[in-house]
Amino acid sequence: MLKAWPVDGPPCVVLGLETQIGLNLVRELGRAGVRVIGVAQEPSAIGLRSRYLAEGIVVAEPRSEHLIDVVRGIGERYGPCPLLAVSEANLVWLAGQRSEFGLVTPVVPSATALAVVLDKRATLEAAEAAGIRTPVSILPESGWDLADLLRRCPLPAVLKWSDPASVAPLLAAHGLPLLKAEHVLRPSDLQAALERYTPIGEWPLVQEYCPGYGLGQFFLIDQGQVLRRFQHRRIAEWPPEGGFSSVCDAVPLDEHAELQERSIALLRAIGWEGVAMVEYRFDPLRQEARLMEVNGRFWGSFPLAVHSGAGFAWLAYRTAAGLPPASLPPPRADLRCRMVATEVKRLWRILFQPGRIADPAFALRPWHEVSRFVADFFRPKVRYYVWSTDDPLPFLADLRNAMAALLNR
Repeated sequence: MLKAWPVDGPPCVVLGLETQIGLNLVRELGRAGVRVIGVAQEPSAIGLRSRYLAEGIVVAEPRSEHLIDVVRGIGERYGPCPLLAVSEANLVWLAGQRSEFGLVTPVVPSATALAVVLDKRATLEAAEAAGIRTPVSILPESGWDLADLLRRCPLPAVLKWSDPASVAPLLAAHGLPLLKAEHVLRPSDLQAALERYTPIGEWPLVQEYCPGYGLGQFFLIDQGQVLRRFQHRRIAEWPPEGGFSSVCDAVPLDEHAELQERSIALLRAIGWEGVAMVEYRFDPLRQEARLMEVNGRFWGSFPLAVHSGAGFAWLAYRTAAGLPPASLPPPRADLRCRMVATEVKRLWRILFQPGRIADPAFALRPWHEVSRFVADFFRPKVRYYVWSTDDPLPFLADLRNAMAALLNR
């Protein structure tokens, strides 16, 4: 964890305080002595309760003229300062409005680079050109033929939207859910899933199933130079068959060194600037990694990087503010980080709803899962996505929000 250093620099605006990502941006910057001004959409946002937040502002209308006016007002009060955002939707909006915020400068990549990482198909093509192995991925078109799809991509497979953000409004208009990943095991499953989307005339990628565990590599790039790197292994995910990390372990940087260089080459080829996560599925039996996607933002398991002292937010702030580069010690590689609420949901699924786990290769080890869940509370090198002994109020707010959600069901 970064120790508190006084900063002779401008404030930093953080847009998006509803999740553990925005909360830990506030914590890392605040602990380093930065005056953090947070902008949230909901008054219940957990980041608003952090002791490291100097000023919290609630703007109910996301990506609106009102939000632009609020951000411009921050610049008028404090002078030039950078803005860090959390969600992809906000990044896209900021990239298109970057000249509208007066003295506040949004820290966003170029619109061209952002478009590539938001389009899984374009990302996979760029990865192949960079020499990175990718899963077979087929995009069905109007008049798709089931037999042809099965010939080109054998089952089991996973359905993923190439650009989830762009298709979400279309799905919502037809009353269809946005599924991050849908496992299909049989030809009839694939046919039913694709026919579901016939009314909108758009279909998700049909992607080869890749066994193994999630391996994330994280980088901060400035003018083509890598300022910081970090990596982790996913220990548990929600849903269990694959989704986002609920428990993850830091991985020493001397492991997967060649893959790190390929990840960097990919980001440079895309023209990426700023923070990014390059996500793989790593098969330990074959010692083979397949690219899943690039997240061009601060990632969901960002708290592990914060606890490990990786300093991504601190360095991104200094770079954007024009401050001299900071020299940081190597990040720790011996910590685990967990999101307990999501772990509870995962355990419930494994213990009482195993038939809903779609991954045919998922190993059901219920008592192993329970014992690991309990033992982690007593391990000294385990940290938490939200709970922090020096900043407890966000955890209490998160607990209150969870209780309210249960009562309102």
